[in-house]
Amino acid sequence: MILYGHAVSSASYRVRIALGLKRLQVATVLLDLRAGEQRLEEFLQINSQGLVPALKLDDGAVLTQSVAIIEYLDEIYPQPPLLPQAPLGRARVRALTQAITCDVHPLNNLRVLKYLQDDLGQDQAARDTWYRHWVRLGFDALERWLVRDSATGRFCHGDAPTLADVCLVPQVANARRVSMPLDAYPRIVGIDAACRAMPEFQAAAPDRKT
Repeated sequence: MILYGHAVSSASYRVRIALGLKRLQVATVLLDLRAGEQRLEEFLQINSQGLVPALKLDDGAVLTQSVAIIEYLDEIYPQPPLLPQAPLGRARVRALTQAITCDVHPLNNLRVLKYLQDDLGQDQAARDTWYRHWVRLGFDALERWLVRDSATGRFCHGDAPTLADVCLVPQVANARRVSMPLDAYPRIVGIDAACRAMPEFQAAAPDRKT
């Protein structure tokens, strides 16, 4: 398999974590997103959206969209599971996942930040304010959710990492990169620390992929 991605891309980071947890080895092609390599025709033949990650399977099939890739991997390589077996638990983990990947991340990805800069003329300070606003809104709700639910354990759901944790850690890393204070989110910070203590999460970190 070949993973097309970028070191700092949180969506690529998610897939790297999942691959590590599944003990799967892949070749890696890192694209320079700021230079626009994802928009070159060569890559558009692989992913017509011009986005990372993309995972090319051994048979040549290409998977896109990080959560879809991870769920595929979880179905084909079921150990260790990244979704609970019980339907209610699966729904909760998917909901936590989507609170991050649908409600926070899309507002802060590179395309949005470049639009704020190039088309709307916003400087770095304004872009960072935008970034922190949407992360804060999402983390406020997520922290309440994790504190409220008895299903929360050492990780987002119970005492083993799930798809929700795989998506949470890159989002926390993004928040730290824009110097967002996290003191108001002790449960999120604690779960993030439990994840980052695991070698699979450590190996997937952006500073290990430059």
